Amino acid sequence: MSKFNQKYEPVIGLEVHAQLLTETKLFCGCSTKFGNKPNTNVCPVCLGHPGVLPVLNKRAVEFAVMMGIATNCNINRHSIFARKNYFYPDLPKGYQISQYEEPLCENGFLKITTKDGVQKNIRIKRIHLEEDAGKSIHDKSDTTLIDVNRCGVPLIEIVTEPDISSPEEAYLYLTKIKQIVQYLEICDGNMEEGSLRCDANISVRLKGDNNLGVKTEIKNMNSFRNVEKALEYEISRQIDALEDGEEIIQQTLLWNADLEHAYPMRTKEEEHDYRYFPDPDLIPLFINDEWYNKINHSIPELPDARSNRFIESYSLPKYDAEILTQEKDIAEYYEMVAKNSRDYKSASNWIMVDVMSVLNSKNISIKEFTIQPENLSKLINLISDGVISSKIAKEVFQIMLESNQDPEIIVKEKNLIQISDEKTILEIVKKVIEKNPDQLNEYLSGKEKVVGFFVGQIMKLTQGKANPQMVNKILIEELNNKKNKI
Repeated sequence: MSKFNQKYEPVIGLEVHAQLLTETKLFCGCSTKFGNKPNTNVCPVCLGHPGVLPVLNKRAVEFAVMMGIATNCNINRHSIFARKNYFYPDLPKGYQISQYEEPLCENGFLKITTKDGVQKNIRIKRIHLEEDAGKSIHDKSDTTLIDVNRCGVPLIEIVTEPDISSPEEAYLYLTKIKQIVQYLEICDGNMEEGSLRCDANISVRLKGDNNLGVKTEIKNMNSFRNVEKALEYEISRQIDALEDGEEIIQQTLLWNADLEHAYPMRTKEEEHDYRYFPDPDLIPLFINDEWYNKINHSIPELPDARSNRFIESYSLPKYDAEILTQEKDIAEYYEMVAKNSRDYKSASNWIMVDVMSVLNSKNISIKEFTIQPENLSKLINLISDGVISSKIAKEVFQIMLESNQDPEIIVKEKNLIQISDEKTILEIVKKVIEKNPDQLNEYLSGKEKVVGFFVGQIMKLTQGKANPQMVNKILIEELNNKKNKI
């Protein structure tokens, strides 16, 4: 907040659309598969031809209820579908089936923790089911093409109360929403493909004023960082306008990520502009106790619960647990490594540093990572058992990345087993000291930093295979023996 004029405070509400991972659309049997040839995943129902009747997708309802439970919402056992009427070229029906007066989920909250450690509840006003519209594609010849494959794909819309006070809080909230839908396996969370989309309502007001300012809405933000940048831009713009005595106009803005600039799209509609009315072709949705309980029992362990369990079961620091549970697949990979490893913290370090470095550099997911968890466990155990040093382990890790071999076989074939025999190390230590009389004299004259030089020479001579703890112990003993004889 320090970058904004401290006289003002922003008030932000977010609307998140999450595309549900059902095989078929919300009211028909057409495929929801992304990337198919344009205008092929369609039928008379999702195109709104006369005489057709929609049939509700049961799985989509279950996914929406799961999200409601996961975000502490009240699940309304009776809800109705409404028609939201508006014209747009990629909406062939001229209306969108959504929920309005009686949504499926209401009055929930999501807890976020800021960088300063402050916890805050972001209230969720509602989560409702609705169908998606198509897609307008603006090509280089100034022509707009329409792909209606997405028409009818099931969405949940997650609407917050205006509780978000900064771009940072918005980013944290969105990250948590993405995390939850991925843990529930109801949405892949891919913003680039449009399966998770966010619109933001922003206004600013003088600090201490309880009245809300005039809000604008920003669309077309395809990453969490773009949401953060767009909010920073619009908050600054509104504050500058108010300082200059200008009036804020309620309008919808499009975010241009390349230019980091928002452009007016249209004046913002009010709810009554959509002429909502109950859909005459769909009966009310009832969720009885049996169905609700079945859905509730299907909910897996969620991120916060898993993070707390990692702290308790594996004695991990809070930071490690939060990093490891950010993605469900990484959390499961860690559990498989920890299951066969005796050093839980070392397993955490290897995944957070070495594994994630590979994932980031290659831009791959943990599912595409070549080292199987049982092999990483074996590598960690080789270090714990003193068979190889940490330095040699890094070399073995690189070989494993290329070959996906068992680390025990790599160590044996390449003769990388750590030298831990005291007599052998003592002989090597004496040999190195004898070859470097100048450095020995430096040590004897009080320059103890020269110990590092000797350690380096010993490790070089043994190709990094000497046990470093034993090297340090025996080296210091031998050097002190030399000093005592003076």
